[in-house]
Amino acid sequence: MFRRGRDAMSGYFDAASTEPLHPAARSALVSALDSAWADPARLYGAARSARVELDRARARVAAVLGVRPDEVAFTTSGTQAVQLGILGTLRSRRRVGRHLVVSAVEHSSVLHAAEAHERDGGEVTIVGVDETGRVDPGEFAAALRPDTALACLQSANHEVGTVQPVAEAAEACRAARVPLLVDAAQSVGRMPVPSGWSLLTASAHKWGGPAGVGVLVVRKGTRWRSPLPEDEREGRRVPGFENVPAIVAAAAALEAFAADMATAAPELSDLVGMIRTRVPELVPDVQVVGDPERRLPHLVTFSCLYVEGEALLTELDRLGFAVSSGSSCTADTLRPSHVLEAMGVITHGNVRVSLPRDAEPSAVARFLAVLPDAVARLRAAAGVTGA
Repeated sequence: MFRRGRDAMSGYFDAASTEPLHPAARSALVSALDSAWADPARLYGAARSARVELDRARARVAAVLGVRPDEVAFTTSGTQAVQLGILGTLRSRRRVGRHLVVSAVEHSSVLHAAEAHERDGGEVTIVGVDETGRVDPGEFAAALRPDTALACLQSANHEVGTVQPVAEAAEACRAARVPLLVDAAQSVGRMPVPSGWSLLTASAHKWGGPAGVGVLVVRKGTRWRSPLPEDEREGRRVPGFENVPAIVAAAAALEAFAADMATAAPELSDLVGMIRTRVPELVPDVQVVGDPERRLPHLVTFSCLYVEGEALLTELDRLGFAVSSGSSCTADTLRPSHVLEAMGVITHGNVRVSLPRDAEPSAVARFLAVLPDAVARLRAAAGVTGA
């Protein structure tokens, strides 16, 4: 069981799922609960104050992303941002065609939107990846057709950390006059935003903001029409009352988190590099997956043969480490990771380690110290010897 306080947090290695709330977000949220609670669409004083806070938050997020404030809309999650971005672009470009291009390792929110498009009579081309999880830019360009309405390529993979060739894909899309949507949930705040895209999505809890705030950026000149009934909120892009305090906190967290990463990212990358090197040395029959160089600074996934991933996660949790599985089967599907399947690597016994911004080298050292015995105990319990 985790101990309360700082000792508990030192073993939290699941930042790819959600980054712990940034102190800047906590401070901004508490303040905004008092100053920005009113309806920003109204005209009385408290409402105008909320509107000012909302507009300021939009400008702060836009500045970090390098876009115009009026290109930024706030959604209720990164998933909603992705699905609005995809379905809205497809709807607005039906005259061009109904062909959608996605990579095989996109987040499930992208793939579910693609499935909905197929059910509605559209066509989807899925571009494969190599063993590191990276799309070949030439194959991605070759998938574009005259009737392609939209292409989607993540900035970096959420399970194995591989950074995708977004700039090359964007150049091909520009030449083909196809808008490109980039799911940047795992990279915003951690790495520079890639260039050339038409739509970008992100999620605040990935950078230490509160859950329940997503970002949808639609660049000027990109055709987009909401797939939902129209609403006056968020430039008619996102229906519903804006959670202004949470948005204000998300903007504060993004500014602070991006500043933190200027120094923290190289340190995290060194720690991840140590994990990539040491785990195969300490544990027999292990495969480290993902690109060793073109990767996110904070994330690494490895697969242990002869061990169930869920059992290993439970054992590591008992030892004080919160990690996730790159191939966790869900109760409703009982299927392993589509990312690892697309890469052609081991799809069981997987552990994803993703370090938060303030991860301590001593905590990583403790993790490496307990991992070999944990794997050995599980293999012995399963009757595996000599591994």
